[in-house]
Amino acid sequence: MQLLNKIKELKKSNIRETIDKRILEFKQKRNQKELFKELCFCLMTANFRADKSIMIQKEINDGFLTLTETQLAKRLKELGYRFPNTRAKYIYEARRHIGKLPGTRDWLYENIKGLGMKESSHYLRNVGHDDYAIIDFHIVDVLTENGIITKPKNLNPKTYLQIENELKKIGEKTRLTQAELDLYLWYMETGKILK
Repeated sequence: MQLLNKIKELKKSNIRETIDKRILEFKQKRNQKELFKELCFCLMTANFRADKSIMIQKEINDGFLTLTETQLAKRLKELGYRFPNTRAKYIYEARRHIGKLPGTRDWLYENIKGLGMKESSHYLRNVGHDDYAIIDFHIVDVLTENGIITKPKNLNPKTYLQIENELKKIGEKTRLTQAELDLYLWYMETGKILK
């Protein structure tokens, strides 16, 4: 399979060192406030650029914990965020879950408004869990181009889990966790390794 060969080649390159380093960063211990700020990042990435969300996360920082909903919406808008009012509301409402994080994917998906399967998986990966796939259009495109899946019309939970099962098979063949595999596939599609 061509995709497996591409991944194996990348594992032999200097990209592997960068990915290994990023995985170690994900596994660092964090307190509840740091976990919450990472949750805010993942809430912002839904239908928005990850690199811009990283910049906004750094700018707002502890403001995710202290700003009122109105202040947060204003700050998000100033920083060029696409959905300032909606995300400010989600972040403000999510504060009641500080102390319960990280949770499981199902718990996150069911209890944190604004987190879908992808964002819940993204959050868990970013706080050190290896076993969830982050399936976005970049990953879907790589899998579709390599004939592994047929491009779905939407990513409902059932379809998400079906694609995740395909990724688990690739992970087994390449001896990569889902977290590692995501970073390799993301790099193949974008040329970047973010978070």
